[in-house]
Order: sequence, then C-alpha cells, then structure tokens
Amino acid sequence: MRSETLKRILTPTVIVSAFGYFVDIFDLVLFSMLRVPSLKDLGLTPEEILTKGVWILNAQMAGFFVGGILFGIIGDKFGRKQALFGSIFLYSIANILNAFVWEPYFYMIIRFLAGLGLAGELGGAITLVSETLSKEDRGWGTTVVASFGISGAIFAGIFAEILHWRMMYVLGGLLGLVLLFFRIKVYESAIFEKVRTKDIRKGDLILLFSSSERIFRFFKVILVGLPIWYSVAIPIVLSPEMGKILQVKGEVQASIAVAVNYAGIAFGDFLSGSLSQILKSRKKSIMIFMLFLIVMLGIYYFVRGLSLLQFYILAFILGIGAGYWVVFITTAAEHFGTNLRATVATITPNFIRFSVVPITSSFLALKPNFGMVWSAVIVGAGCFIISILSWIFLEETYGKDLDFLET
Repeated sequence: MRSETLKRILTPTVIVSAFGYFVDIFDLVLFSMLRVPSLKDLGLTPEEILTKGVWILNAQMAGFFVGGILFGIIGDKFGRKQALFGSIFLYSIANILNAFVWEPYFYMIIRFLAGLGLAGELGGAITLVSETLSKEDRGWGTTVVASFGISGAIFAGIFAEILHWRMMYVLGGLLGLVLLFFRIKVYESAIFEKVRTKDIRKGDLILLFSSSERIFRFFKVILVGLPIWYSVAIPIVLSPEMGKILQVKGEVQASIAVAVNYAGIAFGDFLSGSLSQILKSRKKSIMIFMLFLIVMLGIYYFVRGLSLLQFYILAFILGIGAGYWVVFITTAAEHFGTNLRATVATITPNFIRFSVVPITSSFLALKPNFGMVWSAVIVGAGCFIISILSWIFLEETYGKDLDFLET
C-alpha cells in the first residue's frame, strides 16, 4: 500500500471504526477464553463445562442473530451512527454485569444481551467506511478496520492470563464506554444523508424479502462465510477438549488458542483484503483462502502428537485461512443499495456468528456415535459444501458504485 493511499484511507472514520472493532472483538471472545475458568469457578463439572459452556456460547450467538436484525434496521432507518451508539452502550453494560454472575443460567442471559449489543458494531462500521471512501479505496479501508480490530483478541488473550475472569469482563465493558466517547466525533455517511429525509423504504425486511432475486442475493452472500465461524467454534473454542483427543503434548489453554487464532485472522484479513485489491476481485480472494482453510483443517484433525507450540502455530495458521472475513463483510455491503446496506451488512456477519448454534448442536448430536474428531469433520464438510455452492453464484463487486437504492 503506497503512502498516498494510506493518507487517503486513514480518515477519522476509519481510525475510530478500527478501534471500535478492536473493542468488539475483545468483548466477543471473552467467553471463549474464560469458559473453563469461569464455569469451574461457578462449581461445574468438566462435562458441564463443555455442555453448558456450549449453551452459553449459543445464547451469545442467538443475541448476535437478534441484534443483527435490530441494529441493521436502525442503521438504515435512523443512521449508521445511531445504531453504533446503541450497540456499544448495550454490550458495555452487559459485559460489566457479566462480572457479577453467580450461576450458569444468569450467565447465559447476560451473554445473550452482550451478543445483542455486539451485533451492531462490525456491520455499522463497515457500512460507514464503505460509504465514506472512494470505490477504489474502500477495500483498503475495510481491510485496515478488520486487521486492526481482530487484534483485540490478542489483547484479550494477554490480559486473560493476568486478570481474574471477573475483572476481564469489567475491562471489556470499560473499553466499550471509552469507545462511545470517540464515536461522538465521527460524521454520518454522506450517501446516507442524501436519502435520510426521502420518502423511500429504508431498513425494511419486507423489502429485503419481497423478491426472489434479493432473497437469493442475500443468502448466497451469507452462506459464503459459514467456514469462518465453524473454524473458530469447533477447533479453537473447544481446543482444550480437542487437544486431549489429538494427543497434543501438554494442556491446551483456550485463552492462548483463541488469541493466536485471532492473530492469524487479523493477518489473514490484511492478506485477503490486500489480495482482493491487487487482483481486483473479491471472489478470487475468498476462494483462495477457503481452499487454504480446508487444507489446514485437514492437518488439524488428522495429525497427532503435536507439541503445544506446534498446536498454537497451527491455530494461528487456521486463523489466516479464516481471514477472508473482511472480504466477506465488504462483499455483503457492496451487494445492496443504500436503503438496505446497513441492514444486510449488519445481519450478514451476525447470521454467520449465529450459525455456531446449528454447527455446535450438530456436533454435539453426532458426538456420541462418531466421537469428537469425526463429528467435527462431518459438520465441517457440510459447511464447506454449502459455502462453495454459494460462492459459485456470488456477484463480483470490486469497484462497484454504491450510490444506488433497492426498489
């Protein structure tokens, strides 16, 4: 990236959005990192730590599902900034409340509320950045946001090894409140301002699903991202249990596995976003990274006896493969008009996060008959087949003019 390009894209909107996504990811991965110590502290058995831990994770992802719809509609009806304010406030308060849970069912309710709030950050930020930069530069802008933002997991991983799990939730909430202050200084998108007062349908789910073409466009964009969260939810979040079966030489720490995996995703986001700009193609970049992820997952499941260091390196490399996340979200924003863009860009990543619920539920249902490894392989194969079929029909959106409406 040349210095003049860097000067064009490092606007206040991009910088604050990058910090916002940093905080979003920090708070998002907290339960994945703190699942074992927090549930052990609440008195759960090892089996309950796995099963009830999955329930709590699924509750958070259900919050993403509901919040993605809610804040997407708010973003299109009332403005990208308003959606971001509401989401940041909600997840900040929810994370602080998480520090005071005393039993798993209350834990589950608060993680649902945290997911509800966290749902609004990424889609709103990507929409805002996409609409404020030129069509040549917006891919670079979203790459900066995602690459820096994902590193929030690294920061969380470091502090998870130092602070008590309750203090980690307090820290996550306080970071969100600091972000809220900086968001006040970000300007609304000029493209949105042009349609704010117009008598057109904005953030309307009925409009989104009113034509078969739009429905097909919507779902093919979403399903391309299935392997990303599969590769986090099973191999990484459940890495302490997987590590034992895969005969890793040492005890795998979820906080470290999640941190190094997200470090890989951050690097992968930079690579995939840059590649999509260099190749002038979102589709080619997505497929290259998807194929790389398949190969790395094969190594993960079928190579035995890795050292702890080798396992963590593999977790990092898996993250690189899943790093087409930024291109996936950018593509979603580029597929729809201004009056539905925030809705789709916010719903899309959160529907994929919510896909963790059927993914982990399928995994748990298959586990008694097939064991952990083969259950994970079967579920993963299904995710990749669906994703590749969706990719085939995906529109190439590099350089597309975003100043248009859905009618």
